Amino acid sequence: MGIEVRVEGLTKSFGGQPVWADVSLTLPAGEISVLLGPSGTGKSVFLKTLVGLLRPDRGSIWIDDEDLPALGERRLYEVRKLFGVLFQDGALFGSMNLYDNVAFPLREHTRLRETRIREIVMAKLEMVGLLGAERKLPGQISGGMRKRAGLARALVLDPKIILFDEPDSGLDPVRTAYLNQLIIDLNQQTDATFLIVTHDINTARTVPDNIGLLYHGHLAMFGPREMLLSSTEPVVRQFLGATRVGPIGMAEEKDATEREAESAAGVRLPPLPPIPVQLQPSNGQPRRAERAPGSWCAEHDVVPPVGSFSEVLV
Repeated sequence: MGIEVRVEGLTKSFGGQPVWADVSLTLPAGEISVLLGPSGTGKSVFLKTLVGLLRPDRGSIWIDDEDLPALGERRLYEVRKLFGVLFQDGALFGSMNLYDNVAFPLREHTRLRETRIREIVMAKLEMVGLLGAERKLPGQISGGMRKRAGLARALVLDPKIILFDEPDSGLDPVRTAYLNQLIIDLNQQTDATFLIVTHDINTARTVPDNIGLLYHGHLAMFGPREMLLSSTEPVVRQFLGATRVGPIGMAEEKDATEREAESAAGVRLPPLPPIPVQLQPSNGQPRRAERAPGSWCAEHDVVPPVGSFSEVLV
């Protein structure tokens, strides 16, 4: 079962320059959440802070009644085992084959015998459709396969929370669609809490239970998928609509002159597109039957077995 993650007033800066401030949200246990935002808004920094690789300037990250930023190094090391992370490029060791890459966390953090390690590694490789490729090196396989190998390694310690840093980066739309279905199926199998950082609008519209948007140094909105997809908030509508009309510009936020020119010209945000059908597990079973209520946080509003992908996701 996944674990609820509660973030309260989280603030981070580098060299006195703020990245984002006073971020508060709750990732409901076992659900899939997506974090969006223009480039340079600190989404990857947020993930690294969430897992304890970076210390925030202030704020709390509550996991099972423990506040991560307040933990000492030894306890933080133990709590990090609750997390699995899929980095953008898979972060595989180039000199190790896929089997050894996936086995690495088990050899590093457990005292399991090699026979048991093999059972676990092969099971995780099967989950992501990589049986038969375990002896290949990362340089011998495609980007999509590297993503799946990284995902198998993220799953190998049976984490309660899994973080995805732009899993669709470098993938074409077809492979992204297959990866999205794999994420849905894995969430059903593991019941872990998922957080995905992505720029892919189709992923954001069809995969998650909850969506958040980082913009201009703060969390503009976070809440259930339907709330964000029907939002009248200009920055949310512009980003999800992938349009030039709205407050976001090339340098993140348009200056007053640009916005006044749009207003004077009578330019308006286009109407909201229909809310698409949410992706369902490929085995025909529904997504989690019982959901804990999510927390809605915004600047303006506060409201409370996987099939084989080895032949297609390459």
